[in-house]
Amino acid sequence: MADAWVGLQGLRYNGLRMLEEDTGSTKVRPEALIYKYAWSNWHRELGQLAMDVIGVAGDVRSDDDAVRRLQQVFFFSRADTIYAGTNEIQLNIIAERGLGMPRG
Repeated sequence: MADAWVGLQGLRYNGLRMLEEDTGSTKVRPEALIYKYAWSNWHRELGQLAMDVIGVAGDVRSDDDAVRRLQQVFFFSRADTIYAGTNEIQLNIIAERGLGMPRG
């Protein structure tokens, strides 16, 4: 749970950095480049934490709304690292645009 909280705080502060002064440049700032990668991995881990918390009750379909919502977080969070570009694509974008590395 502490890892989830620390990750959320990291996302929060990175979001605040993205909202800071506008430099007028059309170039995407590095903190914006890493946000999707950081958020999707954090959300996937949060889904796993939800399943760990509910234990074996999460292994079967439940009529309990709270359990069902946590199960949905788990399953939908699996897709976060795929849609809008896989993690590998996101890392390439960070390397090329944020760090100025050549295309691989």
